[in-house]
Amino acid sequence: MELFPNLPLESWRDTKETLHRFLQIVGKIRLAGSPRRNHWWNVPFHLTGQGITTRPMGPVQGGETFCVDFDFVAHRLAVRTLSGREASFPLTGRSVADFYRDTLTALISLGIGVEPEHPYPYDLPDARRPFAEDHEHHAYDPAAVTRYWRVLSQVNLLLEEYAAGFSGKTSPVHHFWHTFDIAVTRFSEREVEPPAGADPVTREAYSREVISAGFWFGDADVPAPAFYSYTAPEPDDLTTRPLRPETAEWADSRGSHLALLMYDDARAASDPWGTALDFLNSAYRVGADLAGWERRRECPGGVTDQRLRSAGAH
Repeated sequence: MELFPNLPLESWRDTKETLHRFLQIVGKIRLAGSPRRNHWWNVPFHLTGQGITTRPMGPVQGGETFCVDFDFVAHRLAVRTLSGREASFPLTGRSVADFYRDTLTALISLGIGVEPEHPYPYDLPDARRPFAEDHEHHAYDPAAVTRYWRVLSQVNLLLEEYAAGFSGKTSPVHHFWHTFDIAVTRFSEREVEPPAGADPVTREAYSREVISAGFWFGDADVPAPAFYSYTAPEPDDLTTRPLRPETAEWADSRGSHLALLMYDDARAASDPWGTALDFLNSAYRVGADLAGWERRRECPGGVTDQRLRSAGAH
């Protein structure tokens, strides 16, 4: 299996736009059917051996515990209950409106009374159009989606290795349906007062100092796949500090800055995995040093026991 296969945004833009809305529909079901956790950790998807999952949720209104799985090998959506019942349908050949209808029908057939509270796209150009009326987005290239899932799976493991180097509070590695990225976030535990006027979602997500690392597949702002990192609140002079490798750079992002390493630059390196990991660690170190984070929370190789760490050094 090729490490970090090529996946330029233009090669699957139409499919990505459709799939993004599919994920938002199921993500909003997850939001409605799961107990809230700090920083919204209950909401994103997690990876499986064949795609992504909501994880078990419910029961809702007397129904069963259930989960919703995207299978990106067989290209099907499956709703499964704890008792073993299942309703599924193909992902191909469906508009967003079709997918929305068929997903709700699958839930109803299993006696699950949950649906999105706000059945509209989030932070997308057609945010005022209900999913049920979107017949425009219907492209679905199975080969491109399988490649997206393979890239997602490889980056997931890279972020797990990166996450192992920090023993403080850290999020799971999870795939966000609203922004279509995969990320892991480290926390300093120092409380932060979000900017005046911040919405409730933002206030909860950034109630502590964070350094987040992740990957996205390209969007209107950065039209190509890229690894990224940001520190929030952003320390003074952050963008004056160098990043590794030399191809990495600081980029403006809605009034703050992202550390960016373009996916193709990582792919072109002699050691793509090591290059991407080094980038994430360098961006973290810059942010942590300027924000005054405690270095004792770092645990190379995932080892926190000092005796084992010293033995490993020899």
